[in-house]
Amino acid sequence: MIKVLIERIIAEGLEEPYEAAARNILQKAIQSPGYLFGESFIDLERPNYRYVIVTWQNRHSWERWENSPERKECLVSFAPMLMEEEKITLLEPL
Repeated sequence: MIKVLIERIIAEGLEEPYEAAARNILQKAIQSPGYLFGESFIDLERPNYRYVIVTWQNRHSWERWENSPERKECLVSFAPMLMEEEKITLLEPL
């Protein structure tokens, strides 16, 4: 099992469209083999920072989703809303 931490910085004023796009990508990820569960967080000190923590069965499951046409299509809708490219960190339990 692995966790994927995704950090995104949303451009000011685009929080609502981002949330809609984030729900869309989550609905698609849920259908991907190996997806276990995910959570979304907002930074209390920096309200335009978003963090998504997704749990996958294994790295292969994540990489299949990461490189899927469905995810890439969803990311196209995120591009104008982000201040910079999303940052992805792969984590595994000790």
